[in-house]
Amino acid sequence: PTLEIAAARIDSARTTLAFNRADKGANVNLNAQRNRQRYSSNGLFPAPIGGAYFTETTVQVQAGYDFDWWGKHRAQIAAALGDVNAQRADYAQAEQILAAATAQSYFSLQGGWARLENLRQSIATQSDIVADTTKRVAHGLAAIDRQRMAESELSSLNKQAGQLAAQTAIEREALRALVAGDSNALADLKPRKLPDIPHALPDRLGMELLVRRPDLQAAHWRVEASLNRIEAAQAAFYPDINLSASAGLDSILMSNFLSAASRTLFIGPTLSLPLFDSKRLDARLESSRSERNGLIADYNQSVFNAVRDVAQQSISVRGIGSQIGRQDEVMRASRDLLKTAQAKFRQGLTDRNALLNATLSLSRQEDESLQLHNRQLQAEVSLIKALGGGYRVDSADSADSADQHAPLTQISQ
Repeated sequence: PTLEIAAARIDSARTTLAFNRADKGANVNLNAQRNRQRYSSNGLFPAPIGGAYFTETTVQVQAGYDFDWWGKHRAQIAAALGDVNAQRADYAQAEQILAAATAQSYFSLQGGWARLENLRQSIATQSDIVADTTKRVAHGLAAIDRQRMAESELSSLNKQAGQLAAQTAIEREALRALVAGDSNALADLKPRKLPDIPHALPDRLGMELLVRRPDLQAAHWRVEASLNRIEAAQAAFYPDINLSASAGLDSILMSNFLSAASRTLFIGPTLSLPLFDSKRLDARLESSRSERNGLIADYNQSVFNAVRDVAQQSISVRGIGSQIGRQDEVMRASRDLLKTAQAKFRQGLTDRNALLNATLSLSRQEDESLQLHNRQLQAEVSLIKALGGGYRVDSADSADSADQHAPLTQISQ
């Protein structure tokens, strides 16, 4: 539905553009009328016209053309074209927001499933620890407090599993809504290993990368449209010179209607110059300028927000990458400890409880790694979205407009 709304707005803007283009061209109309009228016996026309009924038939072709000397219609067309491009950029922005949300929801769901599977293994290991501790207590080899602590830890793990299962179910429904699926959607979606994508930030995150952001392109086009609307408002102060002409037939008697004597011809220019309008044109011009100032401020704010967004997301990606590096070291140490515990257990140098605790410790570190990996994917998607996702302006609808402007150069009044 979000994309449908954006598409409807594009269609509305294109309709306005078509209207403005048509308004600039010549217009030709065919008018035909027939009326029956009684002329007064005491009026201007004496008898035999006065007091008689006459039927008059008129067929006329009228044509008019506005020369647009001051560029009013050209400015209106350019403004409408800017609105079309802004709406197309808004559509791309809606697509990117939806795509990013879908990707992040999918990765969250897969990450939740992976954590849930790892947690179930931890629960199985903790259950073995509880059983082993219970036997040791029964033989007087351990205090009852150790058994109670092991049982409490098992209950805590089961609680976490329940919470995580509920979260994954909620995330699945969120993903179903994002893809506009019905109750049967995502039925074949299964847990999969999260992709291990090596990340490499550009050496320099310059302003030129932000040219791909559709929200900045939309703000840019709205400013361009407002500047053209100012030109149209200024052109309204100048004389409006039009040319109109008509040709047709007019006759009282149908028998003479198609004769050469019934023809009518008219051609002439018209001049319209506003002299006094209670400052309506001034108010309209000032309104256009106020709109421009607001859109310029909005554009500049959008640039600042974009720079901040990219800076924050890039720092987040780097920070998570550093944490993953340190977590890998912890994982290696935990695996080494488990190997050592396994070797000691085989040689009878330690009990089963120590082996199970080493296994549980590794599972906990794996859960930390899964969370960091999921956070990294979320940050990657956020950074791609902050950089605009590779959006480019399609110039197909901008052929009649001015050349492309640098959309990241802040516009001043």
